[in-house]
Amino acid sequence: MSVLIFADIAEGQVKKSSLEALSYGSKVAAQLGTTAEAVVLGDNAGDLASLGKYGVKKVHHVSSSTLDNFDAQVYTKVIAEVALSAGADVIVLSNNLNGKAIAPRLSARLKAGLVSGAVALPDTASGFVVRKNVFSGKAYANISVSTPVKIISLNSNAYPVTEGEGTAEVVPANVTVDAPKVKVTGSTKASGEVSLTEAEIVVSAGRGLKGPENWGMVEDLAHVLHAATACSRPVADADWRPHHEHVGQTGFAIAPNLYVAIGISGAIQHLAGVNRSKVIVVINKDPEAPFFKAADYGIVGDAFEIVPKMTEAIKKIKG
Repeated sequence: MSVLIFADIAEGQVKKSSLEALSYGSKVAAQLGTTAEAVVLGDNAGDLASLGKYGVKKVHHVSSSTLDNFDAQVYTKVIAEVALSAGADVIVLSNNLNGKAIAPRLSARLKAGLVSGAVALPDTASGFVVRKNVFSGKAYANISVSTPVKIISLNSNAYPVTEGEGTAEVVPANVTVDAPKVKVTGSTKASGEVSLTEAEIVVSAGRGLKGPENWGMVEDLAHVLHAATACSRPVADADWRPHHEHVGQTGFAIAPNLYVAIGISGAIQHLAGVNRSKVIVVINKDPEAPFFKAADYGIVGDAFEIVPKMTEAIKKIKG
């Protein structure tokens, strides 16, 4: 009996969303009176023993260059084999792009109940009940899971990273790694100082900026805040900004600690992708913009005057 957490690695570093999953899974293990273990796939894995700081006692490392490129089917089979060999009753993943591709496949393979998009620790007082977001974050549902094996995919920024002391035992996992059916011939990495899906602060802008030539002030504000940049769908569709910056119902769904929306009206489709943000700040010259209803703080005024002043003020505060 154990809790197995999938730790997603990128360029030798554990993703922030996976650190959250490790902290969450370790707490679930403590609730159940069992141990937390992690599974890491690929050769470029970094210092795996340090994952013990997040509560895991053992790390199952599947070292294979085949796993350096993500393939959902291959990853699912490998994680399922590790889960069976480790006797895992609960499997925890991040509800990111990779987790969304793996979790349902893992559920089918292991005949396990799945709760996707969890936002809180399970209630184990009488059964196993997990709270999750529903209706694009507008409500919550409490899901009871009764299968022998249970799978939870954790929403980003839903559980804090808790770091302590300790090292984990790293053991090689003896599993079969199938050749992927998809061949990766090349990849293009998204540019930017901070990854949008991992960012704690996001500065986003819309058509109110009037054109791509005005995006410099958005990037300046993001730089001083050490934030990621994002945009609304019309901006991406007009090729003002790359599509990997598009947030909303048809783009990335994010949940940063702070979301700054500049010149975005706040259509329901955009809100669906950002309404899990802890704090929303809206800057818009239209006082009737729908986004103000969802905002924690609102500034009515011309973004071309306000944003540069904000940037300078933050620079002064930071010294």
